[in-house]
Amino acid sequence: MTDLTKPVVHHFKNYEHQHESTKLGMWVFLATELLFFGGLFLGYLVYRASYPEAFVEASNHLIVWLGTLNTFFLLTSSLCVAWAVHDVRTHRPRRAALLLVAVVVLALIFLGIKGYEWFLEYEEGLIPGINFTYSGPLARGVGLFFAQYFVMTGLHAIHMIIGIFVVAIMAWRSWRGHFTPTDFDPIELTALYWHFVDIVWIFLFPLLYLIGRT
Repeated sequence: MTDLTKPVVHHFKNYEHQHESTKLGMWVFLATELLFFGGLFLGYLVYRASYPEAFVEASNHLIVWLGTLNTFFLLTSSLCVAWAVHDVRTHRPRRAALLLVAVVVLALIFLGIKGYEWFLEYEEGLIPGINFTYSGPLARGVGLFFAQYFVMTGLHAIHMIIGIFVVAIMAWRSWRGHFTPTDFDPIELTALYWHFVDIVWIFLFPLLYLIGRT
């Protein structure tokens, strides 16, 4: 049944129509993002098949335990955002707000660790086009690996930064009581976006950090 107290934009028939349309719009947006990252993954696989030894050598320069730690933080943040949606749906908006703040904190820790990794890689001279100093027969393949590594992790970080701002806004709105168990579309759509960011990293972590490792 439609809740007539909810704001419905004029071009929608009712609230249910608006709800389903906004969710569909987010899924379409995420599908375009998936195609974008899918192209990057495809390029990665092509170059990895062309330079298998160089990609293993390059991956060995990455610090696996830092990547693992970041994976833990991101998975935990994804759990928190899902829990926040549940809390809003069960009329606990302030606890949901605290969970969303936890998501922001975990995301900032993730970015801090990632920034530290980039700094270490800069110190090693592993950034193509800036200070790439790796030499030897595998230098071309190693350079291609790190070019893709910085592009993919950099784009992922940009998506995280956008997500942090949106999650922070949702936390503030939830604390102010703007969401109810029957009107929580913005938080649900934000959660979908955040889960997408999480899934992208789940693919990046093994592709970049775990090549040739047993």
